[in-house]
Amino acid sequence: MRAATIREKQVGVEDHPDPTPGAGEVLVRIRAAGLNGADIMQRAGKYPAPPGSPADIPGLELAGEVAAVGDAAERFAVGDRVMGIVGGGGQAELCAVHERQLMPVPEGLDWAAAGGLPEVFTTAHDAVFTQGLLKPGERLLVHGAAGGVGTAAVQLGRRCGAHVTATVRSQERRDDVAALGAHEVLDPEGFEEHGPFDVILELVGAPNLSANLKALATGGRIVVIGVGAGAKAEINLLVLMGKRGTLRASTLRARPLEEKAATARALEAQVLPGFVDGSLSVPLAETFPLDQVAQAYKHFTAGGKLGKVVVEMG
Repeated sequence: MRAATIREKQVGVEDHPDPTPGAGEVLVRIRAAGLNGADIMQRAGKYPAPPGSPADIPGLELAGEVAAVGDAAERFAVGDRVMGIVGGGGQAELCAVHERQLMPVPEGLDWAAAGGLPEVFTTAHDAVFTQGLLKPGERLLVHGAAGGVGTAAVQLGRRCGAHVTATVRSQERRDDVAALGAHEVLDPEGFEEHGPFDVILELVGAPNLSANLKALATGGRIVVIGVGAGAKAEINLLVLMGKRGTLRASTLRARPLEEKAATARALEAQVLPGFVDGSLSVPLAETFPLDQVAQAYKHFTAGGKLGKVVVEMG
């Protein structure tokens, strides 16, 4: 098979042996795979793949058709349209995935959208609801809301009945984020004056932390899932204590199978119906064929985009 391949902190396309599905796994013939910040970090040598995932083939999400079924795999049959998150190896023509990590592709969703759905909506749903415990009527602040996880979080927050505020640095993208359901879209500078917020989803990193504490409501929750702008900051614990606040942080990639399966079942039950009724969508910034994967990574890092960058396998 052909696959995106990391060599000396660059990404290109190389041939690899076809994977074989093990017990409980299916072999997916991949049609599309989204890019994520973790792929950029892995390319730079800062985020190695977890044990059991290819060390040199990036890609945390995929969508495609079941090409073969391993022993004891029962959820899907050959030809079924599936999508899911993986520890790595998603940006390839084939990938062996445990069936419990996979979900059916909603009817009517095209391959590019399906390939850009699993990681960002799983991450956003887990962070906002499982970690942040957002409830209807509460106030949600989403930093970096024009990116893939941000656009997912804005839609999920609005869909649950929360009041959603978003920060977006690119002025030309603010109307787009508002169209996805944000009640307010702000420049990041001075966002703390618009609080208080019950849940703050931090996708940017350490520079926002002090202002997040100022903007936090009593009993509020900050959930950190992105540190692209920096990972180290000083915390005024007296402010956190005074607001009886919670500071949480989370990643998905290294979680064990049981936990990944739980997030997939939650997504199936609570999120995928929104793609059937049209209340949720996957905004696509750009799609690239596998042969242009290097250009896809360049476009991802350029900034100013809305939504997902997706690699299509054809």
